[in-house]
Amino acid sequence: MSHDHSSEHPFDAFNILIKTMPGPSAQAVAAVRARDAQLTKPPGALGRLEEIVEHLAAWQDKEKPTVDRPTVVVFAGNHGVTKQGVSPFPASVTEQMLKNFSAGGAAVNQICATWGAGLKVFELALQIPTKDFTEAPALEERECAGTVAFGMEAIAGGADLLAFGEMGIGNTTAAAAIYHALYGGKASDWVGRGTGLDDEGLKRKASAVERAVALHKPELTTPWEVLRRLGGREIAAMAGGILAARMERIPVLLDGYVACSAAAVLHAIDPTALDHCLAGHLSPEGAHAEVLRRFGKKPLLDLGMRLGEGSGAAMAMGIVKAAVACHRDMATFASAGVDNKD
Repeated sequence: MSHDHSSEHPFDAFNILIKTMPGPSAQAVAAVRARDAQLTKPPGALGRLEEIVEHLAAWQDKEKPTVDRPTVVVFAGNHGVTKQGVSPFPASVTEQMLKNFSAGGAAVNQICATWGAGLKVFELALQIPTKDFTEAPALEERECAGTVAFGMEAIAGGADLLAFGEMGIGNTTAAAAIYHALYGGKASDWVGRGTGLDDEGLKRKASAVERAVALHKPELTTPWEVLRRLGGREIAAMAGGILAARMERIPVLLDGYVACSAAAVLHAIDPTALDHCLAGHLSPEGAHAEVLRRFGKKPLLDLGMRLGEGSGAAMAMGIVKAAVACHRDMATFASAGVDNKD
């Protein structure tokens, strides 16, 4: 591998950030628990809703956690690997769907509107697909690092809860390749039907993943190299967004199979890198359940959703909002004149 030794490695800055990630606030959690004990309900009766509030308090470092500015950030990118016949849809659909997002016509638009969540959509050089990673690295080092940095910048705007989504024909193939490279097994273990592949298409997809990982294997020495060689711009941007959210103390709801491939890169660098994240939902795509098991995360929802575009995590925002509202607005035993247990 040829490196430009005159300057630091493009990914060094992110590695330094990962070493300085803030941890959870024990004080905020203690305050939440103290209030919870006074609310008009038996201890633990709200189950995971109570855990959600503690999680928000810990990572927002707020004794009174908020979901005033929930925001879904969607990145779109195109993939050279589509020429291997890994998707039933042409790459042109990525751009057409972006117009649909802008016009308010996608599923994620309706879900965000329902919960009062913001939606930001970023287009990442759609006219320049990544290289076909069965033949060459998907991205150059600086290009990949620059896209991670773009994803970090994209969270600006005062959100207090974030979800990251994606749009990109071919990106379940990129995600499967990342998982296969990081976690081993057979290519077919990680490959699903994506946007609706038939059996022949599924074989082509598994073959593309297998060939890509075999081709790049000698160079897959770090998780960043896995991302650069096998990922896509939208996956790199989501990795940046998740990392920036941690640095800014904004809790994250993880979306499905593709979004979690971005999370998997960070998790492979440091297993604590996703501690500020909750799994929004379980997707039936590929091996998402196995990925969440490796993260040690239990999904909030299991609705059979496999659309991407942040839609599953956006659905979970409603649950998080309700959890915070219960904690914030429920009466206490004293204020409601309800007798507490002796």
